[in-house]
Amino acid sequence: MSDYAVVNPATGETLATYPVVSDAALDEAIANADAAYRTWRDVPVAERAAKIRRVAELHRERRDELAAIIVREMGKPLAAAEGEVDFAADITEFYADNIDKITGDQPLEILGEGTAVIRRSPIGVLLGIMPWNFPYYQVARFAAPNIAVGNTILLKHAPQCPESAAAIEDIYREAGLEGVYTNIFATNEQAATVIADRRVQGVSVTGSERAGSAVAALAGQHLKKVALELGGSDPFIVLSTDDLDATVAAAVEARMDNNGQSCNAPKRFIVADDLYDAFVEKFVEGMKAQKMGDPFAEDTLLGPLSSTAAAERLEAQIRTAVEQGATLVTGGTRDGAFYEPTVLTGVTPDMDVYREELFGPAGVVYRVRDEDEAVRIANDTSYGLGSYVYTTDPAQAERVADRIEAGMVYVNCVLADSPELPFGGVKRSGTSREMGLLAADEFVNKKLIRVAG
Repeated sequence: MSDYAVVNPATGETLATYPVVSDAALDEAIANADAAYRTWRDVPVAERAAKIRRVAELHRERRDELAAIIVREMGKPLAAAEGEVDFAADITEFYADNIDKITGDQPLEILGEGTAVIRRSPIGVLLGIMPWNFPYYQVARFAAPNIAVGNTILLKHAPQCPESAAAIEDIYREAGLEGVYTNIFATNEQAATVIADRRVQGVSVTGSERAGSAVAALAGQHLKKVALELGGSDPFIVLSTDDLDATVAAAVEARMDNNGQSCNAPKRFIVADDLYDAFVEKFVEGMKAQKMGDPFAEDTLLGPLSSTAAAERLEAQIRTAVEQGATLVTGGTRDGAFYEPTVLTGVTPDMDVYREELFGPAGVVYRVRDEDEAVRIANDTSYGLGSYVYTTDPAQAERVADRIEAGMVYVNCVLADSPELPFGGVKRSGTSREMGLLAADEFVNKKLIRVAG
């Protein structure tokens, strides 16, 4: 059977398979992307912007079709799938709207006579290795800024997302970007060949820590630029609140986003002692209230995990945590790829789950004495992607935000990502930034042009 297949996680049914690209076709794809780069880089920015804007328009025109595809592929509830298509369109449009900013010269103040500028020039063909959890959004935030600056893209999507991968390529082709954006149904071994190819100048990976480490090692071996967006175990710190119900509702909503399968979702809930008992009670109620079922149903809040294997991994993590002494407050039951919303308490540093990322509808709640203990636990992880701070004290919010070791801090809000805001982490969560203007700086030659006076 092909490595690329649509397997509906809600039913376990294999709906379609797609053949892996042949070595000859892969070499042709690289050659075409390289040839396209040599013309695309010289296309006027206004013309580039028009084609990129057309990509965004096509996402919106095909919203229903695109959303249905990813519900089938990875179990995302339909409303969330529609929202993802909208967000991918917004991100793509952002780079069309801001193309002058990301390609314009940056004047420098110099000592002496003459002038100097930094000119951002494209570098060539890039390989994107994308994950299954946000099939459109992840591609948009990598492809759009890099195409805007003049690079071309080879895109290896997750093996369980071939239908959405093909749909994205169709959109770029219809927008007049054939060769500028090319989907490749490649194996991991073939991806290694792409990275090693002299015509390919960089690689971006969004995925697991293990995958990122493997790709980074290979990219380093071939002296290629690599951008990494990896896992996260984000803290959600509650120090004070005027509305505990609203705070808990935000915690539940953020934890359940994408069926709990979001890298930057809060997974560790760190709550001040005087709020802890009430928070746990309300948090458990909120988690239990998440209606689990058919992801195509309008009233479904929680669909299946991306696969039965993913649900089994989460089940094993929770089982080990309980065996090691954690308290299972609610949940812990699996049915195929469906996993019941789960809450753990009593987790200590000697337990495996203290260090792990729970990629599914499960969260751990910690009781802390004060701000210092909250920050200590928040930072006691190898990850550093996002973080969330709830407090009524603006000075405390500023202080804690400064102390947290993460690429992003959201104060008194969740699910506040936006095209203009950079996304990325530190430590083992990654090395780069996507979205915002910073995304366009990852794969460019920041060329100095110095002119004598």
